[in-house]
Amino acid sequence: MRKLYVANKNYSSWSMRPWVLMKQAGIEFEEVMVPFGEDAFSPGSQFKRTIGALNPNGLVPVLVDDGLIVWDTLAIAEYLAETCPDAQLWPADRAQRARARSICAEMHAGFGALRSACIMNIEADLATQGALIWRDNAAVRADVARIVSMWSELLADHAASHADGMLFGRFSVADAYYAPVVMRLTRYALPVPAEVAAYLKRVEALPGVKAWVDDALAERDFLDFEEPYRLGR
Repeated sequence: MRKLYVANKNYSSWSMRPWVLMKQAGIEFEEVMVPFGEDAFSPGSQFKRTIGALNPNGLVPVLVDDGLIVWDTLAIAEYLAETCPDAQLWPADRAQRARARSICAEMHAGFGALRSACIMNIEADLATQGALIWRDNAAVRADVARIVSMWSELLADHAASHADGMLFGRFSVADAYYAPVVMRLTRYALPVPAEVAAYLKRVEALPGVKAWVDDALAERDFLDFEEPYRLGR
């Protein structure tokens, strides 16, 4: 049985990507939750000791499959696509696969302003904070504009190819990869056009995403270093 090591579902956007990918695609795995804790990023923390024994960079997620250890979300996605070909995790068309890989790599390396200013926090209503961020942070507005442009083009290009209404028609790595962005856009109530807002709702309705969100809401494990905006609970 594959094991996927993840951290707090309310906060860990990187953990969310492969978990949602596997759950939505029907790939069986055992979840191993390693909570952050307030000292999560100090060298001697329980989190670092547990994850560091598997992954030399001490970060989640980590996939363990029959003794083979795979870390980094893109590496995990590619490994699963190779070992679970029936799941069709990437688009079947070569050109569309390249396009899907490109936008996942862009997420992997970019959108730093959005990720830094709008920390993923599934449980919180951050609309007030989002309005201030939107007003004051031009880099966040630029990141969202790029995402909106990308998604709008993909949704228009694949509108007739499949009824699922995902970025490449049917669910793929790309949708799992951008699921944490969906969480940010919705929780911070950042403005997007109607076709993108509809896509956000479709992603949140995916059983794999809903399962992650339900677990995140049930955690009630609040960490001060992940809560720069919350004034009370």
